[in-house]
Amino acid sequence: MAELPPITVAEEDYNRLSTLLERVAGQSDVADGLEDELSRADMKPLANMPEGVVTMNSRVRFLNEDTGEEHEVALVYPHEVGDADHKVSILAPAGAAMLGLSIGSSIEWPMKGRKPIHLKVIGVTRNS
Repeated sequence: MAELPPITVAEEDYNRLSTLLERVAGQSDVADGLEDELSRADMKPLANMPEGVVTMNSRVRFLNEDTGEEHEVALVYPHEVGDADHKVSILAPAGAAMLGLSIGSSIEWPMKGRKPIHLKVIGVTRNS
């Protein structure tokens, strides 16, 4: 297994995610994995987050290193996914993996029923 990239999480996101994780405790491996990620994160107030770090409600542009294609998604809470395209829930494997990454970080993105793909974060736009 590859070494995990360092992550930085906004304290406000941590607090809200901790409450969410308490509600879904034991219901999902993704939630358990997210809890592990949060436990190793460097925490900062949202106002002090460096530019280019993925926070909740960020729009994340990434490069599929396997195909060379670029994509953009918004990292959202489960109730915000709805029917909209280009949104990924924090409780989806890819969403949990994305939180706290910064521009230049690479991850292996799980794909249901297929081999994982390799993604590199190339842009982050944070909603104000």
